[in-house]
Amino acid sequence: MASPVQPRCLIRGSINVDEYFNVKHIAQPGETLSSHGLAKRPGGKGANQAVAVAKAGGQADFFGAVGEDGAWTLDHLEEHGVDVSLSEHVQELTGRALIQVADDGENSIILFKGANYAKLPKKPIQSATTHLLLQNEIPLEESLVYLAEAASRSIVTIFNPSPMPTDEELKVFPFERVTWLIVNDIEARDLYRILTTRQGTDTESEQDAAHTNIERYTNIPAYPIAHRLLSQMPTTNIVCTLGGNGVLVILPTIRDDAGLPEPIYLKAAKLEKGVVDTTGAGDTFAGYMAAGLMKLQHEKGTRDLGKEDVVAVMTRCVQAGGLCVQTPGAMASIPFGSDVDARLGFN
Repeated sequence: MASPVQPRCLIRGSINVDEYFNVKHIAQPGETLSSHGLAKRPGGKGANQAVAVAKAGGQADFFGAVGEDGAWTLDHLEEHGVDVSLSEHVQELTGRALIQVADDGENSIILFKGANYAKLPKKPIQSATTHLLLQNEIPLEESLVYLAEAASRSIVTIFNPSPMPTDEELKVFPFERVTWLIVNDIEARDLYRILTTRQGTDTESEQDAAHTNIERYTNIPAYPIAHRLLSQMPTTNIVCTLGGNGVLVILPTIRDDAGLPEPIYLKAAKLEKGVVDTTGAGDTFAGYMAAGLMKLQHEKGTRDLGKEDVVAVMTRCVQAGGLCVQTPGAMASIPFGSDVDARLGFN
């Protein structure tokens, strides 16, 4: 049964001024390169993901902070349909990202925290909020406060821990409050290694015993590590992005006849133009995923999803990411939902 409530996603996160330097290749230590292009655009993982939610068709409320030098970035979010009324103007300089974009599409990023780490007034989550989307470019304690409140109100929580918190922060992180975790395969492996060093974790032999019978899925990229990671956060849905190899999703509630988490694996989208710039692909994926979950909750009136539901959401996410990497920039490369649906043949 459809829910009468229109879902809204709160994005508590970062917003930056992104400065792009186009280079032949990523600079090596001690190397000086001449850039053959320079552009200044709004960015930041929080802002990018908010725009992705809006472009995908979802209702997005962004809460972040900018200095006087970056007020124009909030205007840009509004132009894309993001509600920025919660955001603050502070004395600190706006966050910055210095981005090298190589001719082969790879990128290297240096971040300046700036206003993203300014002390802001605590604002309770609005009653209309149904989903919370978090990254890790603001103080972690801020994210933890919002995560706790959201979990206490049964709000769907999505955490994309990029850049990754420290080992000690991860050991005590309340993953039981995270509904959906988005990590890449390298992050998944590192996270599992860190979590298995926590006090009270099963011994290595006990862990090995718990991971038997997974041979049937060894042909699925990243399944072994994603399965092991699920053992450390047994109530969290895990999404493992694999770049050019697609995406793997495992849910605690979807199991095969042997009781193993059944992998939901989608290959990467086919590219018509080749990779131009990978900068915004992860944020595009996260925003489209949030919008897809919101749409399903609105249509079905429940947060419990079946395999077909997950496939539908991820198919759109993967296609959006594929369109994103064929266009330069981060926020500017996030495709509109109509373009994604046309590519999928829905229009």
